[in-house]
Amino acid sequence: MSAEARANPLAQFFLRNQGRLIHKWQHYFEIYHRHLERFRSRSPVLLEIGVLQGGSLKMWRDYFGEGVKIIGVDIDPRCRQFEDDATTILIGDQADPAFLGEIRARFPHIDIIIDDGGHTMLQQITSLGELFPHLQPRGVYICEDVHTAYLDEWGGGLRRPGTFIEFSKALIDALHAWYFAPAGEELDLYTTGTFGLSFYDSMVVIEKRPIEVPRVSATGKAVY
Repeated sequence: MSAEARANPLAQFFLRNQGRLIHKWQHYFEIYHRHLERFRSRSPVLLEIGVLQGGSLKMWRDYFGEGVKIIGVDIDPRCRQFEDDATTILIGDQADPAFLGEIRARFPHIDIIIDDGGHTMLQQITSLGELFPHLQPRGVYICEDVHTAYLDEWGGGLRRPGTFIEFSKALIDALHAWYFAPAGEELDLYTTGTFGLSFYDSMVVIEKRPIEVPRVSATGKAVY
């Protein structure tokens, strides 16, 4: 890990961690910090799908500071042991729309969603479809380990229809639907509520924000 990376507060926590297991690709910390730094010390509500050994829950609490509310989701009932005054653990299947609906009903305000769950195509696409509309305006949705979209054992394959990567590529078109959708057609949330999409090695980040009809302007004087 480079000296620059080591200066990242998330990487610092990871490197000094002697507690519960944290399992992360090293380049993730820079991406997290780039997109989530603005939430620090602002008491955000974070939903993390995939608790594993509970180490990342402690990392997020350290990073966001006092007042953070963390919701951890996992299919393994043993993860309930990681509940504390800042953390609620929910046991259920991230590919089950009914379970995700229960999360929406119980937690009306969620600022950040991190999908580090089972990494199958069905799980990733279902979770995004069910939870992104519920995310707060100006919230951030992160899906991790999307390289599974290229691996047969996860239901993936290069340019294979139905993978999370192919689904995400279509979101690029949705982001630009202002310029090609037929007049009068209702635009979906990925057009009217997405500020930006960021693609990284093994990670897709979606920044949610209400978007008005794009307008172009000009100032100054023409010189020819």
